[in-house]
Amino acid sequence: MAGLVVSGTQVSYIGQDCREIPEHLGRDCGHFAKRLDLSFNLLRRGQALEWFSVVGSRRPVVEPGPFHRLVSTQLPTRSLEGLSAFRSLEELILDNNLLGDDLVLPGLPQLHTLTLNKNQISDLECLLDHLAEVTPALEYLSLLGNVACPNELVSLEKDEEDYKRYRCFVLYKLPNLKFLDARKVTRQEREEALVRGAFMKVVKPKGPVWLVTPSRSIVEERTVISE
Repeated sequence: MAGLVVSGTQVSYIGQDCREIPEHLGRDCGHFAKRLDLSFNLLRRGQALEWFSVVGSRRPVVEPGPFHRLVSTQLPTRSLEGLSAFRSLEELILDNNLLGDDLVLPGLPQLHTLTLNKNQISDLECLLDHLAEVTPALEYLSLLGNVACPNELVSLEKDEEDYKRYRCFVLYKLPNLKFLDARKVTRQEREEALVRGAFMKVVKPKGPVWLVTPSRSIVEERTVISE
């Protein structure tokens, strides 16, 4: 399969411009993969083009005529449905895609590492609530380059205090994290999250937000330090 790289239990399908996870990827690799890298693809909310009548009924038609027009409509998220075949997954890399607030993961009970760097996620609380439900073993999470992660990558108006409040709220929602973004979680951060985390909610920004996208991923490697 072109673009597929397999090394032991590690599977990479990088830069293939796929809008959803190919069915054959799960069929061929889902039963043994522990680490899956889907970086630099086009995973996002689904879109479809349908023909609608200009007048009368708004129901889509199969064979368009002179009084029909092509309309782009949003469909429910399907781009990550293929992950349901990877039940033993421990690490999932989804950097540099187009994933937004409609991101839906299947239950991944063994997943301990998830990176979503440089996507289009802005609703932090929604994401964290979802992760708490479907990834109970999560220990490493990285959201750099998303609007939901307030730092200089997304806005020059954000400072270190904004980022500290963000970390406090994330740790309140996901208390088992050992690493957040490129930093190890400290004991002081855990204690602060217990006391103040509930009051550190990051408000979802209104209107368009311009992302400052670096040429290389901020998180290229990490050293896991066991507590």
